[in-house]
Amino acid sequence: MFHGLRNLRRIWRIVRTLARHDALSAFEPVRAHATIRIALWLLGRPLVAEARARRPGEKLAAAFQSLGPSFVKLGQALSVRSDLVGEDLAADLAQLQDRLPPFPSGEARRTIEAELGCALDEVFAEFTDEAIAAASIAQVHRAVTVEGDEVAVKVLRPGIEAAFNRDLELMRWLAGIIASLHGTFDRLKPVEVVETFAESALIEMDLRLEAAAAQELRANFEDTDGFEVPTVDWRRTERRVLTSSWVDGVPIHDRERLEADGHDLAEIVALMASVFFFQIFRDGFFHADLHPGNLLVDREGRVHAVDFGIMGRVDRPTRRYLADMLYSFLVRDYRRGAEIHVSAGLVPADQSIDGFAQAARAIAEPILGLPLNRISLARLVGQLFQVTKRFNMEVQPQLLLLQKTMLVAEGVGRRLHPETNMWELARPLIEEWMAEQMGPQARVRETVETLSDALARLPKALGDLERTVDVLAQNRIQLDPETLAALRSGLAGQRRGRGLWIAVLALAAAGAVLIWALGDAMSSEPGPGPGMMETLLEKGEPGRCWTASAYS
Repeated sequence: MFHGLRNLRRIWRIVRTLARHDALSAFEPVRAHATIRIALWLLGRPLVAEARARRPGEKLAAAFQSLGPSFVKLGQALSVRSDLVGEDLAADLAQLQDRLPPFPSGEARRTIEAELGCALDEVFAEFTDEAIAAASIAQVHRAVTVEGDEVAVKVLRPGIEAAFNRDLELMRWLAGIIASLHGTFDRLKPVEVVETFAESALIEMDLRLEAAAAQELRANFEDTDGFEVPTVDWRRTERRVLTSSWVDGVPIHDRERLEADGHDLAEIVALMASVFFFQIFRDGFFHADLHPGNLLVDREGRVHAVDFGIMGRVDRPTRRYLADMLYSFLVRDYRRGAEIHVSAGLVPADQSIDGFAQAARAIAEPILGLPLNRISLARLVGQLFQVTKRFNMEVQPQLLLLQKTMLVAEGVGRRLHPETNMWELARPLIEEWMAEQMGPQARVRETVETLSDALARLPKALGDLERTVDVLAQNRIQLDPETLAALRSGLAGQRRGRGLWIAVLALAAAGAVLIWALGDAMSSEPGPGPGMMETLLEKGEPGRCWTASAYS
């Protein structure tokens, strides 16, 4: 009962805040619901001065900002779900600034000492009380270790876990109620949205996970000149404290300062294009919060990434799908693009391939017809996800996160060097990757891997079958005597023939390796190779323009 009363009191505050910002105009079907209309009439609260002049998404973003950290994070989570809230609303929510006033440095000091289990001056010779950055979950202080190293110390806000848990309890309760109403609200998938948000928020509140992500990204780029990831100080890192090497640099969106420092902006864009490519296609692990404040350029022109609380992963099959899909669009083979979606199981086989191809053509032609420096692959991918909903494709959240990251990266590139298209700069890398991953040698390599996996699973499969037969016999489950005899005879023969199977598989693997080594002789069926991206380089008709709006 007390939980219900507490939730009702907090719901009253939320609805009042949404009403004051006219934020429910972002979801017209919700505002039209009889219960909501009555609640808004009872509230009768005056709008804030700027509310009427704002777009629906801006109103919702302002309301979330007023409601506090949990709702700021919820808004940011919704900003990558354009499949649920629409492109315009998602773009406005992407502008939500995750900034709050800093909490007292005394609290930060107490948290550090409690987490590290020692006095602050035992680990830090200097500790700056004034926070250099403060967000909804944590803030960052500058410090010097007792060994003399300059570091950044990230500390969780006091009580943030309890505050988030209270809000999550309320959100889950509301989501369950909304989901039970069905009809108008089905498309919003409230329970799924809240659970996805809860998972990401809880990960952000364990700074050891962020430290592990930073270390993994750093390892991936150890041999890359010009791109750096801070070193994690694991001795001074725990669940509520993260210590990493200090970075002095200029935010990457500050074009004037970068030019004044003598940096070549075209080179920085080229570097970011290659780094983005390697994160997605080579590693399948990418920084998913690449807003300009998280990218710093030092005096030597090196780009440093910071803040690894939101990361994304793309598995190998999805990378192959993305590359194949983008290639089909860039060469304007829209039927092939439709077939890729069906063969990958992303679109049901009963959907019309020709209809999908026609819809894909409708969204791609206006984008690919733009002048080179205005072509936006991020916008192309985003609109494709919108189209696929009509063909019963379930959009995967990690792809939406990737699309948002692509859009932000494009925005950074355009701000730094408007004449350059970052995808053009990444062209040689994309060509090389597609030739390697989608050519004949790649198919042979996959065959070898499949055979190797089958060989590794064979003993376990035989053992499982043998145990199943024993269980059937021990439990006196009646089987046809001939069936049981055949099973036992088969197992005995498989045990005798296991060596033969292994020899056959080994020979097959050896043959596949030999074919792979002679891959040049298989060039009669070439995969995508040099020149495949020439369509992207063709100049489109002048006069059309589009500006990335999800730039924060």
